[in-house]
Amino acid sequence: MTNWKIDESHSEIGFKVKHLMITNVSGYFTRFTGKIQTESDDFHDATISFEAAADSIDTQNHQRDEHLRNGEFFDASNHPKISFVSKKVKKIDDEKYKLLGDLTIKGETHPIELDVVHAGVTVDPYGQTKAGFALKGRLHRADYGLRWNATTEAGGIVLSDEVKLNMEIQLVKE
Repeated sequence: MTNWKIDESHSEIGFKVKHLMITNVSGYFTRFTGKIQTESDDFHDATISFEAAADSIDTQNHQRDEHLRNGEFFDASNHPKISFVSKKVKKIDDEKYKLLGDLTIKGETHPIELDVVHAGVTVDPYGQTKAGFALKGRLHRADYGLRWNATTEAGGIVLSDEVKLNMEIQLVKE
């Protein structure tokens, strides 16, 4: 059994959501942890648990971040953690995988499927074994109770329901 953990200083948990249906606004969660256990060298049998601090959301705009932390969105004081637990890893080829699991946001849990690209394993200058992954996925924020929206003067919606997830994850072998 090999234990890995997410190297937070070399990883990014990012998302994009359409604003006014014309541009994407990007954001990140800046505090998170993750543990991975595997018997294999290729991660096909990995079990994964991940948590992000809801109040660590950062969209480069203080006022918007405060709105996202409050009850209309993440309600971070009552639901401080966003969590993911894997159910299955499907290996497609040497680089591509599908990761299936349960995502919990604001007390609501739903299955999610992520596309994973495994970029390889290497040893860093300090002798630590590292593994790199890029993950992409999408979710509907209303499924998780993140229902806030507004309409424009023309009747269009301000925020898309679909959120795109983009993550760059570096693991370090424990």
